[in-house]
Amino acid sequence: MTGHPQKKYFRQRAHSNPIADHCFDYPPSPRLMDWSKLYPKHYPPEDPYAVQGKTKMVEFADIGCGYGGLLVTLSDKYPETLMLGMEIRVKLKKMFFLYPDPHFKKAKHKWRIINTQLLAEYAYCLAIGGLIYTVTDVKDLHDWMVHHISNHPLFEQCSEADLESDPVVSYLFESSEEGKKVSRNHGDKFLAVFRRIEAPQLP
Repeated sequence: MTGHPQKKYFRQRAHSNPIADHCFDYPPSPRLMDWSKLYPKHYPPEDPYAVQGKTKMVEFADIGCGYGGLLVTLSDKYPETLMLGMEIRVKLKKMFFLYPDPHFKKAKHKWRIINTQLLAEYAYCLAIGGLIYTVTDVKDLHDWMVHHISNHPLFEQCSEADLESDPVVSYLFESSEEGKKVSRNHGDKFLAVFRRIEAPQLP
């Protein structure tokens, strides 16, 4: 059998399985969960365990909470209730924006896949040190992406030396159908790569 892999034969998932992905510090048993790190007001370090009828207990749990918007909203209505949000998505290490739609008309620039609002989402998804790769054959769009990502406080542009030592870069120009089309038409290709950094420290 030849040809491209068919999607129906493969399973994809957007979230990690907390049972299979052992990246958490599990307590030996539920009763030995150290709650002092999450609720220091109610659980002192010297007595960090929950005991029914003795200590305040977590009553609300939001699984897959994202940014925690629901719990923030509920906290106004239930100010004395302990709530716990769990987001199980793993952080990405690389994001690729190869030949995105340039949306040439100024009125449609807000639809470009790189913009101020979406960069906050990308920063949330990327691990510290993770990379965003951008390639386009449109100089105006290249300048737009470089301007917006460079001005975001959670990204910094990679140097030429960084790009020369990155083995991924050499695959970016010809790996997609759009990239091959640009090559056939002898078009220009503009590359920029950005690194996710730690949030700046407040004074």
